[in-house]
Amino acid sequence: MSMPDIGAAPGGRKPKLAELVVQTLRKRIVTGEYDTGSKLPTESQMTKIFGVSRTVVREAIAALAADGIVEARQGAGVFVLARAGMRAIDSGNRISDAINVLEVRMGIEIESAGLAAQRRTNSQDAAIHEAFHEFDRLLERDEPTGRADFNLHHAIAAATSNPFYVEVLEALGTRAIPCDVQAPWPIETVLSREYQRAVQAEHWTIISAISEQDIETARAAMRRHLVRSQELYRQRLRDSGPASDPRK
Repeated sequence: MSMPDIGAAPGGRKPKLAELVVQTLRKRIVTGEYDTGSKLPTESQMTKIFGVSRTVVREAIAALAADGIVEARQGAGVFVLARAGMRAIDSGNRISDAINVLEVRMGIEIESAGLAAQRRTNSQDAAIHEAFHEFDRLLERDEPTGRADFNLHHAIAAATSNPFYVEVLEALGTRAIPCDVQAPWPIETVLSREYQRAVQAEHWTIISAISEQDIETARAAMRRHLVRSQELYRQRLRDSGPASDPRK
């Protein structure tokens, strides 16, 4: 498996191999490919997966361990302690928390869409489209689309070539995706196929603007996309009424 293209490191320098491994592992942990409590591939397996040396793998694991994301256990292997960035943001499971998360995403992702339109490379553009088509494939098979949705927004963040956009999105994790059945606040509306088809239409407007390097259209399309989700949750709160379950 070749190393993914995640963009330039700060200052425009080429990222170190260990940084690429760290970012790839963080993404897989955030999306649930390696879940909390699970064991990572062995050092030997990771050298083959990433095509790097044992020294690079050890450096990457040490960095993740320093962040409290993984733990090396003598004679047992390396285990995931928490999804990357989860310790920094611990949201609840109320509908109002979903609205707050979307508000944070608006503050981050509107600008990230504009920067992605300005800076994206051809390979980053391709990665965004791949995530879009994976969403389509899952939707047609009537399978959960949350991971593909997160990967699409993650690819847009990566296309800014600013790693902090990626880190903030990873801190929110798949909880940020309303149509993810594993999110703590799914509601029937956002889990419906009709809603998800509409989401895909919005995604297409965003990624088309990024491909065409139309900065303002990309920002406006991302704003509409996130505001629509936020309004659905606001409507759910209004419909709940004062005697509703406190979780809502």
